[in-house]
Amino acid sequence: MTQLSEVNIKHVNWHEAENLLREVRTQVFIQEQHVPVDLEWDGLDKSASHLLAMFEDRPVACARIVDYKIIGRMAVLKHWRGKGLGTALLQEAIKLCKRQDSKAISLSAQTHAIDFYSRAGFKVVSGEYMDANIPHVDMLLALAD
Repeated sequence: MTQLSEVNIKHVNWHEAENLLREVRTQVFIQEQHVPVDLEWDGLDKSASHLLAMFEDRPVACARIVDYKIIGRMAVLKHWRGKGLGTALLQEAIKLCKRQDSKAISLSAQTHAIDFYSRAGFKVVSGEYMDANIPHVDMLLALAD
């Protein structure tokens, strides 16, 4: 059985890790959740920062950070869910934003993940809305000075 301690989370850019990031997001968002391709590849990736979780030589999870203020495109491959990898990835994204002196972090959460983000301190700041035919809410984490 694989352990979370065997996973390496690294900060990458789109240029160096595009294929690996695409592999995870294609499996999770396009194949599993049926997000339309043109919505998934929205043009923000090249200018964003990314976190990539690797197990051995395989990508297993990722997240995108836009302007060190917006966390999005968090995806964990099915086999890795429930092992704490999403939490580790989110905590790393928060640390990255804090190091850039962000005062708050926002995200658009699928409604089934509200509790997950709430455990990290995010608060719901909008009503429910549909994005890619999936119910979402906006959430915000205010960072201490």
